[in-house]
This record gives sequence, C-alpha cells and structure tokens, in this order.
Amino acid sequence: MPDLALAASVLATKLHVPRAQPGFVPRLRLTARLDEGLARGVTLVCAPAGSGKTSLVAAWARARALPVAWLSLDPGDNDPARFWRHAVAALDLARPGLTGPAASLLSVSAPPPPTELVSVLSNELAGRDGEVVLVLDDYHVIDSSDLHRSLVFLLDHLPGVLRIVLVSRSDPPLPLARLRARGQLAEVRAADLRFTVAEAAGLLLDVPGEAVATLTARTEGWAAGLRLAALSLRGQAGADAVRFVADFSGSNRYVLDYLAEEVLDRQDEDVRAFLLETSVLDRLSGDLCDAVTGPSAGRPAGGSAGGSAPGQEMLERVERAGLFLIPLDEERGWWRYHHLFTGLLRARLQAERPDRVPELHRAAAAWCDEHDLADQAIAHALAAGQTNEAARLVERHFDAAYMTGERATIQRWLDAIPPALTPARPRLRLARALAALVSGDVEGAEGLLAVEGPDEPGSGFEPSAGAASSMLVNIAAGFAIASSWLAYLRGDPEQMAVHAAAARSRLRDGEAMLESVYQLNLALADWLSGKLPSAEEGFAALVLRWRSFGESSLAARCCRFLAQVQRDQGRLDAAFRTYGQLIAIAEDPAEPRPPVAAYGYVGMAEVAYERDELSDAVRYVTEAIARGRLLSEREPLASALVTLAWIREAEGDQPGAVAAMEEADRVAPSPAVADLLNPIPAQYARLLLAQGDIAFAQRWATRRGLDPDGPVAYLSEQEYLVLARLLIEQSSPDRALGLLDRLSGLAVEQGRTGSLIEILAVRSRALAARGDRTAAKAALAQAVELARPRGYLRLIADERILLGDDSGLPDPLTARELEVLTLLAAGSPNQGIADQLYITLDTVKKHVTHVLAKLGAGNRTEAVARARQLGMIT
Repeated sequence: MPDLALAASVLATKLHVPRAQPGFVPRLRLTARLDEGLARGVTLVCAPAGSGKTSLVAAWARARALPVAWLSLDPGDNDPARFWRHAVAALDLARPGLTGPAASLLSVSAPPPPTELVSVLSNELAGRDGEVVLVLDDYHVIDSSDLHRSLVFLLDHLPGVLRIVLVSRSDPPLPLARLRARGQLAEVRAADLRFTVAEAAGLLLDVPGEAVATLTARTEGWAAGLRLAALSLRGQAGADAVRFVADFSGSNRYVLDYLAEEVLDRQDEDVRAFLLETSVLDRLSGDLCDAVTGPSAGRPAGGSAGGSAPGQEMLERVERAGLFLIPLDEERGWWRYHHLFTGLLRARLQAERPDRVPELHRAAAAWCDEHDLADQAIAHALAAGQTNEAARLVERHFDAAYMTGERATIQRWLDAIPPALTPARPRLRLARALAALVSGDVEGAEGLLAVEGPDEPGSGFEPSAGAASSMLVNIAAGFAIASSWLAYLRGDPEQMAVHAAAARSRLRDGEAMLESVYQLNLALADWLSGKLPSAEEGFAALVLRWRSFGESSLAARCCRFLAQVQRDQGRLDAAFRTYGQLIAIAEDPAEPRPPVAAYGYVGMAEVAYERDELSDAVRYVTEAIARGRLLSEREPLASALVTLAWIREAEGDQPGAVAAMEEADRVAPSPAVADLLNPIPAQYARLLLAQGDIAFAQRWATRRGLDPDGPVAYLSEQEYLVLARLLIEQSSPDRALGLLDRLSGLAVEQGRTGSLIEILAVRSRALAARGDRTAAKAALAQAVELARPRGYLRLIADERILLGDDSGLPDPLTARELEVLTLLAAGSPNQGIADQLYITLDTVKKHVTHVLAKLGAGNRTEAVARARQLGMIT
C-alpha cells in the first residue's frame, strides 16, 4: 500500500533550511550583502557549482530572526502547479496562515494559470504585516517559460512584506537590468564567494599559513576545492602535507576529480561501495538505501555494499566523515549528496560497474513506487531502461496527478514514454487521450481514440488514487467515456449517447468516478439533443450526488449546466437561483473566493444583463472575470468577457465592446469545439455586424460554411441567428425568414422558450425589412408577450426593431414612461429622475427598461433619438 505519510515527508524535505555541515566557516562579509538584499527586495546569489551558495544562504537564514520560507527546487518543479504549491507551502510553514486564498486555489483539481495565481498571492500578502523571506534554491533547474513569467509578475508587484532570494548556477531569465536600475536587486556573485586566505584558514585547520595561501590561490578560493583539499589533508602531517600542497594544481574541473579520487581511495571498501551505489538517488533515506544496495537489489546476501550496517547507520557514518552528505530535515531521515559529488560518484559508478547501474535504478523504482513517490519511481525506471515499467508506473499514478491538477507533470511523464509503446498499452493510450481532452487538443484526442479500446475492463490494475477515484481502472469503460467526451466537444449528441451506453455496460461496482462521468455524459447528450426535461433531471441528480460525496467543485460545475437548461426553457428566475446555488456550493469557508464560482457569477451577469439590470450585471461580470482568470478552464472567462462586451455596447461604448470581445476571442476554446460550447466566434461576428461591419460578418459566415437553406440544429442555433441578421442587412429578408421559420419550429418542438423569444425578435426585424409592418408588429407582440413575464428585455432591445411610429408600437408608452423619457432626453441620471418624480431608484430602473424595450432601443441615446424621430418628444 502507498505510504502517503512518507511521500509527504519527502516533499517536506524541499522546505527544509539545510543545516550547517561539519567545519562550516561563517563569512560575515557575505551575510552583510544578504542583509542588504532585505532592504532592496530581491537578492540573487549566482555562481558555478561548488561555490558554497546554498551553505552561505542557509547559514544566513538560520541566523535571521526574520521568518524564512525555503524551497529546494528540482526539475519536477517545472510543473507550475507543483512549483507554486510548494512555494505557498513554504510561506505558510514560515508564517502559518499567511497564504490562505492562494493555498486554497492550489488545492483544487484545476489550479489557475501561474501568473494569475501569483496575482492572488501578491494581493493577499500586500495586506499583511511582518516581513517574510522566500528562498528559491537551485533556480537554474527551472526552464518553464510560464514559471519565469509568473515570477517576473511577482517581482513587478512585490508586496512590501515579501523578500525574494534566488540561488542559481546561472543568471535566470528575469529582468535583472530593470531591477538593478530601480535599486531593487542585491547580488552575490562567484567573485564574492571565493574564499579569502583568512576564510580558508578556518577551513584548513592545522595547515601552515603558507600552504593555506597556496591552496587558496590554486583553487581560486573555490569552496568545493578547498573542502576536498581539507579532506585529503586529514591525517597527513609534516612533509606529506607540504608535498600534497606542492603537487596540487589544476582548475575546478580537474581539482574535483583529483581530490575526490583521493577521498574515495582512503575510504573502507564498504563505504566506497555504498557511496557509489547510492549515488543513483537524488534523495536518500536509510530504508531506501537498504532497498537499493541490499540483497533485494540483486546483491547476494552478505555482499560488501554497506556490509552488515543498515542504510541509516551508513548515512550517519558518511556524514561524520564529511563526505559531502547534506541532511534535508531536522530528524536526519532524508539526505542528499552535494551535486558535484553526486556527478563524480555517478561517473565513477558507470566506469567501474556499468552492469550494476540498471539494477540499482530498478530497485529504487520499486521502492519509490511502493511508497507512492511517483516522480522518482518513473525517473528510476526510465534510467534503468525499463520503458514498459515506466509506462506501467505512469498508468498507476496518472489519476493522483490528474486530480491535483498537475497537468504539466502528467505531460512530462507521457512525453518520456516512447510513443511506440502506446498501441500495445491501451491504458497508456487512454491516459494520453484524457490528457489531450483536458488540454483542449481535440484533434490529438481523436487520433488516440480512433482505434477502439478493449472490450474487457482489464484486471490486476491498482491505481494509486484508489479504484473509486480512477479514470483508468476500467479500460473499456474509460475508452467509451473518453470517446463520449470527444463527441461532446465535437457537438455530436448521438455519438455521445452511443459511447455512454457502451461505458455503462462495462462499468463495475466501486468505480464511482467513472460512474459519475458516465451519468454526466448522458445528461450532456440530452442537453445537446434538446431533450431539456431529461437533461435537467440528470444534472439535478448529479449535483445532489456530488454534494453528498463532498465533491463541491464537481457539483458547482454541474450547476452551470442545470442553469443553462433552465435558461433554454425561458426560466430566468430559476436559472438565477441555480447560479446562486453554484456560488453557495463553491464558497467553502476553507477556500476564500474559489475560482470555480466564476461559473455562477458569469451566469448571474448574463441574467442581469438580459433583465437590463446593467449595474448589477457589471458587478457580477467583474467578479466573474476576476475569478475566471484563476481557472485553467477558459470558458467562463471568455463568456464573462462576451457579456462585458454587450454591456458596453448597451452603454454606447463601442470601442470598449470590441476590446472586450477581442480578449474573449483570445481566450476562447479551440475552434474545433462545437458552436454551442464555444459561441465566442458567433458573438464576435454579431457584435461587429451590430456596429455596421457587414464585411467581417460575411467573411465569418463564409469560413463557417453556413447555408441558410440547409438543416438547422440547436447546436448551431447562435450561428444561424447571426446569419439571419446578416441576410437582413444584405437585403435578403426572405432567405432570413425561411431560416428563422426552421429555427422557430425546432425551438417550439424542444420547449426552448428563451430561444423562441430571440428568434421572434429577429423575425420581426426581417418582416420590417421586407416592408410587412403588420406581420412585423405581430411577431414583435408575440416576442414581448413571451418575454415580459419571464424578465427578458435585452433579447428584444438589442435587435433595435424600427416599425415607423409610436402609434404602431405593439405596447405604447404609459404616461409615467413618457415622463421618464422626457427626463432621459434632458440628460437626467436615474437618481435625478427619482428625485424629480418622487419615486424609488428601482422604480426608475424598471421604467427605463420598459422604455428601451418598447422603443426597440439598445441604450438611452438610441431611445431618445428614436422617440424624437417618432415625434414623441422634441
């Protein structure tokens, strides 16, 4: 069984400030430079390997009264979710409770993009008191451009309480010149880290002064060279020491090899073998060393590696000998070798015992897998040349990484597995398909799912996350569900239902995650097919199920589908309540301002806009955009920006509307996704058409291959409504009416009253354009009759239907509405109208809404212009 506590303890070693090694020499001149960095904000300690960077910063950190958050980086931290999860954990370890909102964002299965997470972290820290230092050790291992950008963002918006220390072998790709110019950067470079003769004397105890000066000169003050010299000189005296110093020569490159050979040759065979064989490990513990070097690793019982001494005893012995072993925790349960020493030992192991290397890695992989250390297990299996075993490990640990949102880690694992293995490993192919689907790579997923999965569920598989939480536990059902998901993105409800049925026939007891996703696919297929009552029932049941399981994030996401069905049915009030329920489910006290609530806020903004409650719509959409930027899914952010665009259009801000729509287009889902699930391109074309850009709308319609005389479907309804508007503008109202008749028939058949109101409003425009005012008034009257009791206003107002005169309006203005209209023409604000008419502000808003709807105006300016055109006001 996985040892989760052990896995957590290994991760905790990354947050441990390293302890001083035996013989450490304090360097006050350099700690003063680090202190200077506290005043500036950012400190860069940059020098080649073996310069003593980590030892210096660690000693300084331990001596400060200031809280220090330490993070030792490794290549696995190039996953943004993992990097920031560890960084936030380090800050919270240094000052408990410091990063609550940021920590909660990283606890979800779909963490936000790194720059947006850093925005939350920066804002949170900005409101705190008391400084804290974040040390990022070995930053040179980071090559993720997303992470570099997020750190640049943090440096540009550095909270007053936060200080950053970067320890690296090379200059990071950060705006160092800009930081220097602002006086925000303190630097400690290789030249600074070179030992002076006085400092070297503290390291080379009992060595004559002249010899110290010679060694300092020949090592150029290089810390690793001096330390190795000290080890080599141990036990030598008199003429031997003088001779050693006299013969000593070479640069860093050669010094390390020479001195390490001297050190290794002086060790007992047991110690030497232990050093070589455990060098394959990035982190060492007693049990892990026993597993790697003991009989189970292929060495006969009684072999020399470690002898009878267990691993922990050997590690302590090696540390006492000063052999470059660094403890990673206070309990001395985990260790690592100095990076330079590791490189030397591995090279020597490969040269002396090449056949032993794969055995060591195989043993390490088995132990790490058993203890749920997935990343290390996969790396060791690959190093052992066991690509099939590495593929098995990826399959076993896929779900755990998938649930914590470590998508970059999953992709790194998959990229390391030779593609040639995929056809013969259906579970690996399924993992690749799921990774492609979640990243929006519709075409990539399609290629992986083109060949059907096996008919049988598959047995003998034990996912580290447990069968109930696994997407891979049942291969046959998993392939069917992935195929149904692909059909959903493609907008093919019939195939969705086929694949969902196939999944159901293959599911087994205890596969809760697969069962839930299957149920979701059924409900989604009903929705896309226009079977709204069945879809509503399915979504509502899933919300209850996921809430009972404590899966609040899944329940919240399902609420958005439930609300959409209610809106399709024309039930704005019900949808608004469901969006409120979504937010209530998501708003966990332990997770302030959860990003998934963006789905609820954007839905509330859309409903408020439809009711022409623009101030409320702005408030909701602002919150939706803020939270949407923190989600890895881009759909709610794109939808919020579309709503913002229409709000700005209604307020007469056409450039602002276009700017919001352009951003929505940039963050929209893949163009391969069906129109109903990605309406942004159609909304973009509709907006520019409303602003008079007929050419843009025509180019869009041509690219989409829209045929006004072809069959229609709910999935493409928004596209065809834009096409109908385009035909009206191109003086082809008859073709538009034919298209609208087919859309209307389908909406009536499926009970989609919300769609029918919009179709009738567009139909009124088409009839007016054809010159049939009587029919146009009748269509508008029908739209108003359906819209008014349900709270729909903008669907009609946004069409800007012109029917000629006031007497021809289907719903003439009341006396009070005429008073309000007159005050609007005079430029009075809502509060001014309320004061003059002695009515409440809410009543004024309702009157303004009615005036706009009755005049077919998109905003106040248009309403006044229309009223003057009709002779209603002067």
